[in-house]
Amino acid sequence: MTRELLILRHGKSDWSTGQADFDRPIKNRGKRGAQRIGLWLLQQNLLPDLVLSSPAARAIVTAQKSCKVMGKNAQDIQADPRIYEADSDELIALLQEVPADIHRVMLVGHNPGLEDLLMDLSKDEVPIPEDGKLLATATLARLTVECEWAGVNLGCAQLLSITRGASLPK
Repeated sequence: MTRELLILRHGKSDWSTGQADFDRPIKNRGKRGAQRIGLWLLQQNLLPDLVLSSPAARAIVTAQKSCKVMGKNAQDIQADPRIYEADSDELIALLQEVPADIHRVMLVGHNPGLEDLLMDLSKDEVPIPEDGKLLATATLARLTVECEWAGVNLGCAQLLSITRGASLPK
């Protein structure tokens, strides 16, 4: 069974509030980006079996907004504090814990960990966009994973697509 990993960076956050990084809220633009990604996943019939999210405000709201559009409940989201500020190795260890019967996982989190994870898992070189932002806010990377979750490691995945919420129809 081929597995799929959907890596979603949180939507655009609001830096003007002066709140601590963990509590920084998502902007309306970020919410719309998350909803567009959710709609795209629904339209492509790519619903995740498991949604793992950082518990940081901007990430959990991104997960909630995208899941709501897909017809999934907020209860379907597993907030895992290990995702916040995680590096690639920590994210790989987290993915290795995913139950074997899960086909498609959506991981919602933050840079630089998510970009590093994408580059580490991809067996081929990942092309960097002209603006230099591999995973801009509300951007989804879709990968096929060619092993059991327990065996996830460097170079075990194939990048299928990178979709920016901002590039999808309003």
